[in-house]
Amino acid sequence: MPERLQDRVAVITGGASGIGLATARRFTAEGAKVVIADLDADTGKRAADEVGGLFVPTDVTDADAVAQLFATVDAEFGSIDIAFNNAGISPPDDDSILDTGIEAWRKVQEVNLTSVYLCCKHVLPYMRRQGRGSIINTASFVAVMGAATSQISYTASKGGVLAMSRELGVQFAREGIRVNALCPGPVNTPLLQELFAKDPERAERRLVHVPMGRFAEASEIAAAVAFLASDDASFITASQFLVDGGISGAYVTPL
Repeated sequence: MPERLQDRVAVITGGASGIGLATARRFTAEGAKVVIADLDADTGKRAADEVGGLFVPTDVTDADAVAQLFATVDAEFGSIDIAFNNAGISPPDDDSILDTGIEAWRKVQEVNLTSVYLCCKHVLPYMRRQGRGSIINTASFVAVMGAATSQISYTASKGGVLAMSRELGVQFAREGIRVNALCPGPVNTPLLQELFAKDPERAERRLVHVPMGRFAEASEIAAAVAFLASDDASFITASQFLVDGGISGAYVTPL
């Protein structure tokens, strides 16, 4: 595998599992020095040990904790080249707007959208100082299309991530900093497995709309993140980067 990220310092929030962990493995394979930020100390430390990286316990909804995360990374490595702002939740009490309470709404917005705002806000000064950087924010294909099986706060939060990423990509483009929104389709992660194990009918309803006929593997999403982080994507910024198995391009899927 080409080492496109040799010696670059990458911070991954939500890096202890799912897409975050798969990306930590991919970044490491491509030569990066990986920092995993996660709320779960046990899984976070285990993930960091696996990839030979650094674990920094972080509540991404806490502004002081996020500021300390990036200060710690800069003190340890002297630069921050890549920020993959990936932490997110999709709780069962986030459902139709008719059923979702205000507390459920606020919790999802805090974790999925406010955390991305905080991570971008606090990593940008380091990237501006060094005159380079790649920020990849995890949005979703639901940021660009609607679903009748609604998770209203999740969908709204990912739309916010997409819009914010676009604006930051434009604002900081001439300072050598690229900002893109990764928009995955449904991914075969523990979060999705748990959701669909409780409701197989909902899973089947969603799968029928994927032209490829399956959900993505986390490693496939990680490959897209590695591309966006690398110089291979040097002219890509303010982009919605869809990795969705063709969902957003489909009208009728194949039999």
